[in-house]
Amino acid sequence: MFYAPVLFSTLGFGSDASLYSAVVTGAVNVLSTLVSIYSVDKVGRRVLLLEAGVQMFFSQVVIAIILGVKVTDTSTNLSKGFAILVVVMICTYVAAFAWSWGPLGWLIPSETFPLETRSAGQSVTVCVNLLFTFIIAQAFLSMLCHFKFGIFIFFSAWVLIMSVFVMFLLPETKNIPIEEMTERVWKKHWFWARFMDDHNDHEFVNGEKSNGKSNGFDPSTRL
Repeated sequence: MFYAPVLFSTLGFGSDASLYSAVVTGAVNVLSTLVSIYSVDKVGRRVLLLEAGVQMFFSQVVIAIILGVKVTDTSTNLSKGFAILVVVMICTYVAAFAWSWGPLGWLIPSETFPLETRSAGQSVTVCVNLLFTFIIAQAFLSMLCHFKFGIFIFFSAWVLIMSVFVMFLLPETKNIPIEEMTERVWKKHWFWARFMDDHNDHEFVNGEKSNGKSNGFDPSTRL
């Protein structure tokens, strides 16, 4: 998205064509975000992420194949048909990202942390998100020059890893209040439940579990 005009120019598009293609991908990004707004609470977070993962992986692999075959050190010009296909595949990728990983990368962290740690957790996720955005933005052009069409294989592999993570490790958070996230989601998840601490579910008095009045303790006298 940052270097769309540069990317299209590298693929053999003219300067005007590369700019128009960047405008098209930007418009697709905006319109696809609206899809997420209207569907995220209906179909759920996991469905959008998994569907988009397949779509993003497929489009990246197709682009890599086209560029690997048609764009070489001796030829940087794509035929009109292949050029249109590349633009369509990039728009397919951008659309999938815009209704899934783009907005949900901000939404899901805001839902998963309990109220006690929500501020700290959200701060960490925002910092990590922006840090890796900065790293990718700085490294992309250099990676494009060295990897060439392989850069799309590189990122498609990460899309695959992300999708596998969602499939097995990300629970659905649709329509679950933040106050109930721990009990209804994390403590019942097949993997994350092992990291949950149950000591907050009980009151302890002098190191022993209290039922309210054991050991002569009267909860009504608590300050």
